[in-house]
Amino acid sequence: MIPTQWVAVLATAAGCYLLKLAGLFVPERWLQGERTARIMTLLPVALLAALAAVQAVAVGTHLVIDARLAGVAVAVAALVLRAPFIVVVAAAALTAALLRAMT
Repeated sequence: MIPTQWVAVLATAAGCYLLKLAGLFVPERWLQGERTARIMTLLPVALLAALAAVQAVAVGTHLVIDARLAGVAVAVAALVLRAPFIVVVAAAALTAALLRAMT
């Protein structure tokens, strides 16, 4: 007998595979439109922003405001000031580390 968790893992893996396989059968003309191209260009940015937001303010099922959110705020400020990527990462990490050390 297979435990329920393994059934869920295998079903999810099969579903992901079938979804990727379905992408091969999308007609080429559906992907040629200007609107579709804009959406496909912006979709990864939106997904990464959503992932960063969830990671910055969530612990399990709870919303938490802590040093991670301050690090993200500093990173956004550095990006607005057009700082190099390494400076953005270092400033965010340093901010989060200092705030965690103080609490």
